[in-house]
Amino acid sequence: MALLLYRLGKFSYRHRWLVISAWLAVLVGVAGSAAAFHGTLSNNFQIPGTETQQMADKLKKELPSSSGGSASIVFEANDARFSQAGKDAVSAVLAKLKTLPDVQGTVDPFTTQAQLDKAAADVAAGQQQAADAKAQLDQSASELAAGKARLAAAEQQMAAAGLPAAAIEAQLGQQKAAAAAGQAKLDAGTRELAAGNEKLELGKRQLDASQGLRFVSEDGKAAIAQVQFKTSINGLTPDIRREVQDLVKEVSAANVTALPSKEISEDISELFGTAEIIGIAVAALVLILMLGTFIAAGLPLLMAIVGVAAGVGGTIALSSAVDMSSISPMLALMLGLAVGIDYSLFIVNRHRGQLLAGMDAEESVALATGTSGNAVLFAGLTVIIALAALVVPGLPFLAVMGLSAAATVAVAVAVALTLTPAVLSLVGRKLISRRAWARAQEHNADPSHGYQDSAKEEYRSTHGWGGLVTNHPWLALLAGVVLLGVMALPAGQLRLALPDASSQPVASQAFQAYDVTRRSFGEGMTGPIIVVGDLPEGLSEAEAKARQFDVADILRGTENVTAAVPLALSQDRRTAVFQVIPKEGPASASTVRVVSELRAEKPRIQDSTGVSIGLTGQTAGNVDVSTKLGDALPPYLAIVVGLSLLLLLLVFRSMWVPLLATGGFLLSLAASFGAVVAVYQWGWLGPVFGVENPGAVLSFLPIILIGVLFGLAMDYQVFITSGMRESYMHGETARHAVRTGFSHAAAVVTAAAIIMVSVFSGFIFSHLNMVRPLGFAMAFGVLIDAFVVRMTIVPAVMYLLGGKAWWLPGWLERILPDVDVEGARLRQPAPVSSEQRGVTSRL
Repeated sequence: MALLLYRLGKFSYRHRWLVISAWLAVLVGVAGSAAAFHGTLSNNFQIPGTETQQMADKLKKELPSSSGGSASIVFEANDARFSQAGKDAVSAVLAKLKTLPDVQGTVDPFTTQAQLDKAAADVAAGQQQAADAKAQLDQSASELAAGKARLAAAEQQMAAAGLPAAAIEAQLGQQKAAAAAGQAKLDAGTRELAAGNEKLELGKRQLDASQGLRFVSEDGKAAIAQVQFKTSINGLTPDIRREVQDLVKEVSAANVTALPSKEISEDISELFGTAEIIGIAVAALVLILMLGTFIAAGLPLLMAIVGVAAGVGGTIALSSAVDMSSISPMLALMLGLAVGIDYSLFIVNRHRGQLLAGMDAEESVALATGTSGNAVLFAGLTVIIALAALVVPGLPFLAVMGLSAAATVAVAVAVALTLTPAVLSLVGRKLISRRAWARAQEHNADPSHGYQDSAKEEYRSTHGWGGLVTNHPWLALLAGVVLLGVMALPAGQLRLALPDASSQPVASQAFQAYDVTRRSFGEGMTGPIIVVGDLPEGLSEAEAKARQFDVADILRGTENVTAAVPLALSQDRRTAVFQVIPKEGPASASTVRVVSELRAEKPRIQDSTGVSIGLTGQTAGNVDVSTKLGDALPPYLAIVVGLSLLLLLLVFRSMWVPLLATGGFLLSLAASFGAVVAVYQWGWLGPVFGVENPGAVLSFLPIILIGVLFGLAMDYQVFITSGMRESYMHGETARHAVRTGFSHAAAVVTAAAIIMVSVFSGFIFSHLNMVRPLGFAMAFGVLIDAFVVRMTIVPAVMYLLGGKAWWLPGWLERILPDVDVEGARLRQPAPVSSEQRGVTSRL
């Protein structure tokens, strides 16, 4: 492989304009496709085949008016209470919203609250009327009974007096008819009373079901309106969201503040913000300090931008054909920038060092591509494997994330191996400052420079951090493991959920809407649970309503449920919709339990009412996604680790190196989880990282962090260990090769890690709140993995193992292909003396 990449480097160097033109054509094609075919990004995390999705599909088919996405708008009076002008302004705005083509309907809070308040009075009045009617009927029944008794006594007396039947009928017939009419009237009144009581009972049950549900706060200062859209919330375009927000702002003229909920106010159309630019600026500063010139520093940045433009542009171009979340291009952007800079940096730094040593430019570029480029290729393959394996859990949105990021990393590798050599041929000696070049020429002209270089290299390998670690390997190993173990302790409290408005920045419109809703109506109103009921066939309207209330009574009896209200009934009376209001917000642990307990009530509801139920809506869907992601973690981790172990076994031809790499990754992963829990769930250092409302951790963060961190950890493992193996294969003893390889790679790996941490850290303060914990997790994970695991624990263990670090069973060595990651075929190894062989065997 090293020889093939060496030739690729030479080809790119000699045919620079062909390579550059080809990449320009790719960029133009991708840019045109992205402009022509881009679609709307969403945060749709639904999973096909789940109960949530099945119920949503059922509603769309059988009750379309209730199938679209819904959101809330909170109106708050700037005075103590709503004035009549304020109420009229709110109603007028909601009426305008109804006219928008994407809006199915709205619920006016004042009208609805008036109906709820009137319902209580109507039920009380109805009960009084029913009682009066019953008393009147009882009196009429008593009078009728007395009249019938008198009539019977008179008839009996007449018969005893010997009057014939015809005479009796002639005298009493009119009274009997009056009695019969009275009985008929009484029966009709009884039936009317029974019907009224039945209707009153339904009204009372409706009132009971609505207890705890308000649309205007008790103090009259806040009102909450519901907006039903024709499409799902995730299908709303940024233009529609802005149109709704602009329209509701009209109430400000009536001294009312409108606060749309997160579903409306969330803007996911922009990928880049100020914080991300600052992160890249820090990376550029590190490059300038390391490479010494703006041209040298700018080259890796340019390569990263080209790779990101092609990778992310291609992702955007596919967004119209694939349901894509906003996280997908953001993840591709993060990784594309980070690995794009690092991969080009490794090749540029190798080429720069070889130029300073006096090597011919063309040969240097080819050799750098064959050696450092080889490490880049296999490091990139590891990242690609880890990301592409995100398709394994079977979650569509996660598969799109993984594949888009993997494709962007693949483009970054291709750019580093082809475009970087081509641009290096154009840059020439401008890569190096005049002062550094003059010093190098003077140094190379010294006949003893070879001895000086060897002495300097020997000094560097035994001093500094690498020397300290290898001089005290047991202490370094113990300190590193203990440090990561302590950091990992909070990970045991990890709780997963998709974020709700409570996790938004305090100054955001989404959080303000959440806060007003929580204070005025209860936290549960921010995330209602939708229940869909399948009723038996052939029910009358009254029977169907009674079944609805029977189901609502059971739902309302669930712990931590505030209200359960029947919302809609299909025309055929087969499908009913209920809204369940939990006590706490959608991301709280108690609401997760409510979802589970509601599903546990299915058999009881089916047995007692004949109605089968299912849950849908954003809250239940989020719980399903979090559960599915948690279940997918162990198999995903096993697949990624297994595939990457095989790749590392192939690259390093050692049993211990892959195991050491994987063990170190598991320590880094546990410590990263611990840090995320401490900051984003417990709120430690919250003001520093902008965590104003700590809560549950983003549910798909662990599985993405596993894939990304494993790939990046293996990057540094490859770069550091390939240097050790290269020195070992070129004749050094095993332990000396650990020091030499570390000293060669330490500076560039340190710079690469700082660059990657800087890029990821920029996303900690992203304008997309969902991206922030992801940026922190990856920045922290790379930081501790690079400096604690790869630059402390790995050299310590490799030094302790000595020659055993490169042990491989003979049968396995014979069947494994030699990929030559260290580039041994590109130059003849130094001869190994018998004394060195003896030392090596002893080590």
